[in-house]
Amino acid sequence: MTRSGLGYDSHRFEPGGPLILGGVRIESDVHLHGHSDGDAIAHALTDAILGAAALGDIGAMFPDTDPLNRGRDSMTMLAAAVARVHDAGFDVQQVDVVVIAETPKIAKHREEMRRHIADVLRVRAEDVSIKGKTNEGMGFVGRGEGIACIATATIAPR
Repeated sequence: MTRSGLGYDSHRFEPGGPLILGGVRIESDVHLHGHSDGDAIAHALTDAILGAAALGDIGAMFPDTDPLNRGRDSMTMLAAAVARVHDAGFDVQQVDVVVIAETPKIAKHREEMRRHIADVLRVRAEDVSIKGKTNEGMGFVGRGEGIACIATATIAPR
């Protein structure tokens, strides 16, 4: 029986780049503020994968109170979540991500993100969907103050 999970993350922009999304360094004059590197795609995926296996969330695995997590590479955090799910007897089957942002435009970075994420998830790039949407000028995202991401993950027993 397959299982599915949902993840969400958001971060505000702060001065100084680069911006890291989906494991890809994007030239920018801003970055996503966070205890780790702020990769909102990786964070939402981590929660989706852990949620599908009912194994908690990113905050439980990587608390922001632990100094070892300061500046941590979010793709290594995602890889650790995948390993935990794998140890519980599941494999990731596919993921779907919506990036809600006024900038950057996701389309020009999509394929590189898909490849990076697929490697970490142990799936094919064809099993990773990433879509970019704007917030039509509404809220903190619409004002260009940050990014939000929603992710779903499907896992299945090995």
